[in-house]
Amino acid sequence: MSHFKQTVALKDVKCFALHGYYPEEQLTGNHFIIDLTTEFTPVGFEDELAQTVNYEDLNSIINAEMKNTQKLIETVLNNIISKVIEKYPFVEKVEVSMKKLNPPMPGQIGHSFVKLSYSAAN
Repeated sequence: MSHFKQTVALKDVKCFALHGYYPEEQLTGNHFIIDLTTEFTPVGFEDELAQTVNYEDLNSIINAEMKNTQKLIETVLNNIISKVIEKYPFVEKVEVSMKKLNPPMPGQIGHSFVKLSYSAAN
């Protein structure tokens, strides 16, 4: 008997937001790129949206949390994961990462990067 795992993800979601530790970052904002991946055991393949994770919902969750200004990217990622689990309690893994483009610090830096992962207890 084979066992399926299904992945539903959004990659390279581009947002402008006011996240940042320093007050000036929360005034000027920055561009961010978010990747969000979910993994779960499918209940069937009956061509019904109710049997999967709707990536439109994932996009809505990302956009809502990006509007909620936070000091730390880690806080934003944790909030995204919490909302995904709340909406889809059957997900077994969630991974979300964020790139902050051109972070305000000396030198030529393409982006900073933070990733947070969730795995359901077995």
